[in-house]
Amino acid sequence: MAFVTRTWGSSPRPVGSALVINEAGEFAGSVSGGCVEPSVVQAAPGVLRGEGPRRLEFGVSTEEAWQAGLSCGGRLEICLQRLGPEACALLAACERGARARSGAVVTLDLGRGEVQILDIEGKGAQADAGRVALRRGTDVLIEDGDADHLLLVFAPPVRLFAVGAVHISQALAQLARGLALDLTVVDPRAAFASHARFGEVRLQHGWPDEVLEAAELDARSAVMTFSHDPKLDEPALQVALASPAFYVGALGSKRTHASRLERLRAAGVSEERLGRIHGPIGLDLGGRGPAEIALSALAQMTSVFHGGSA
Repeated sequence: MAFVTRTWGSSPRPVGSALVINEAGEFAGSVSGGCVEPSVVQAAPGVLRGEGPRRLEFGVSTEEAWQAGLSCGGRLEICLQRLGPEACALLAACERGARARSGAVVTLDLGRGEVQILDIEGKGAQADAGRVALRRGTDVLIEDGDADHLLLVFAPPVRLFAVGAVHISQALAQLARGLALDLTVVDPRAAFASHARFGEVRLQHGWPDEVLEAAELDARSAVMTFSHDPKLDEPALQVALASPAFYVGALGSKRTHASRLERLRAAGVSEERLGRIHGPIGLDLGGRGPAEIALSALAQMTSVFHGGSA
């Protein structure tokens, strides 16, 4: 396996990005978006023969960056490691666990190629770094002389619950697939939430507040309400606002949202919680079509998740 371990400037892929290569030269994954993969694959046979880990650096200068395909002039370091069956099985188990919403952090010793589960409940710099990395969902390099360790984060996928099986949700489903979001569309109206309209998207026909309660929303969960029906949207918003969900958005004009806030206040929702609602939902991109509204909502959600300025 090849991992990005350090980056400088406008490197195309972040630390932790991985490429897996077998003896036949077949590979999957990405460490640069395609520009240095051929060089990395060419360096793999020696590592596979047991010659030990290798570190490769690309793009030291702008001229060399062009030669390596790094047209933006960035630099990156890549470490190639031979991982045995036990290590590969451990990584695969962590991946399965993440999909089941059981997050984990694995430490990879870049000198010896050993991997093990990090006890993020423990003490010490690695455990502290592991907790932060898992919360952010980003891999990180821990530099400690010759004993550098790469912390590989297996975080649960971001879950998105869309309340209201309307045209915006249909457009949202197409975009969510490309963003690797774990999407659930919630609507008790079976004629709206049908596989004929949504294909293989996960559908829930229960009342939205009950569905969200059962889902146990966490810090990697987001909720968007699109139904325009207060009986569906507002109970769902109350559940979402009482949860650790990182994003809560509600469709509607400024006037509609003001009326919504009044009803939620009357229901006992605090001002602090009401301030968490992104309403009207989405960044102001100027578009009004269903796909454009879905795009603006997902753009805003992405910005909030990563702490961007939008």
